[in-house]
Amino acid sequence: MGESPVIPDYSGACISNVMPAVVEPTDFTPDWMPRAAVEADQVVLFVIDGLGWEQLEARRSVAPIMAQMAGGPIDSVCPTTTSTALTSITTGMPPGEHGIVGYRMATDSGVLNVLRWSVAGKDVRASEPPEKVQAHEPFANQRPAVITRTDFRQTGFTRAHLDRVRFRGYRALSSLVTEVGIAGRQHEPFVYAYYDSLDSVAHEYGLGEHYDAELAAIDDLVARMLDALPSGTALVVTADHGQVEVGDRVIELHPEVLAQCSMQSGEGRFRWLHARPGRSGELYEAVRRHHSDTGWVASCEEVVEQGWFGPTVTEAARSRLGDVALVARDDVAYFDPDDTGPYNLIGRHGSLTSAEVKVPLLVGVA
Repeated sequence: MGESPVIPDYSGACISNVMPAVVEPTDFTPDWMPRAAVEADQVVLFVIDGLGWEQLEARRSVAPIMAQMAGGPIDSVCPTTTSTALTSITTGMPPGEHGIVGYRMATDSGVLNVLRWSVAGKDVRASEPPEKVQAHEPFANQRPAVITRTDFRQTGFTRAHLDRVRFRGYRALSSLVTEVGIAGRQHEPFVYAYYDSLDSVAHEYGLGEHYDAELAAIDDLVARMLDALPSGTALVVTADHGQVEVGDRVIELHPEVLAQCSMQSGEGRFRWLHARPGRSGELYEAVRRHHSDTGWVASCEEVVEQGWFGPTVTEAARSRLGDVALVARDDVAYFDPDDTGPYNLIGRHGSLTSAEVKVPLLVGVA
C-alpha cells in the first residue's frame, strides 16, 4: 500500500478529460488517448462502474477481449466514488468545479445522499433541485444519446449529471447491446452508455468468484457491442473507480474524535468529519492521534491546497466539504451510524489508493 495518497492528474490522463477529448477533438491528441478514439466518425463511451485497472490487470484471462484492446490506466477523481466520478466524466470537470464532492455531502438541508437525492431518508429534489446543485451542462452542451438503466431516468442524480440528454433506457442486459447498436446504425456521432452491476457485485461479494464471473460477462458484453456497431465505430471503455476488499474491517471512530465532531459526511473510505463550533483544531489533532495508523488525515485547507479536488475549488464546492478528512490508507472503512445500507459492504471504494484511483481507458474498433 502506498505511503502517500494518489492525487489525480487533473491536467492529464484523468477521467475528467476523456469526454472533451472525444467530443471536441483537436489537432493534438494526448499520448494517453489511443488515436482511434478521436479519429473515428462515431464513438461510444462505455462506462463500467467499479472496474479498476489493477483489478482488470490481475484478471486478464477472465476478460480477454478488454485485455487485447489498446490503452492503459488513467486516473479517477477525488473521492473515488460513483456520484463524483460520473459527474466528472459527463461534465469534463474536476470535482472542485462541478461541486458533486462525494457520495454524501453537506448541503443547506443536511447531509445529502447524492445517489438517492435524499436527506435523512427524505426526497429533497424539490428543496435541493439537482440542476441547481450541479448546474454545468454535460457533454459540452451537446445532447447525445445516453443509454443507461430505465430505472435511473427520473432520479435526482440523473438530473444532476445527465440533464437534458436524450435518454434511452434499458431494462435487460441484451437491450443495452441492442440500444447501442441501434444508436450506431442511426449514425449518432457520440453515444454514452453506462453499466453498474460490477460495482454492486463487488460491494456484496467482494473481489472473488462472483466478481470474476461478472467481469467475464462484461467482457462478453464488450465483444457483443463491437459486433453490433457499424464498422469503424470506436468503443471507448473506462470506469469511475476501482475497488478494495474491506470485509468486516470497519473501524469505529474513537470517542475523543466523536466528542469534537458534530456530524459526518462522505463514505466509509473517505470520511469528512465536521467539527463542533470552534473545535476544528482539536478535531484534527484527535483524528491524527487515534486514526493515522490506518488512514491519511488532512484538514480541509490541506486538501484544497494540495489539489485533491482539482486546481480550482469553487465556493459552493468548498461549502460542501467537512473540516477534517479521514481517508483510508489500509483496507478498512470508518463507521458512521447514519451511513448504512441493506447489507454489509465487502468491496468498497472512495479513497486515494492506486487500486481505487487507477481505472482503464481502452479502445476497440468495430
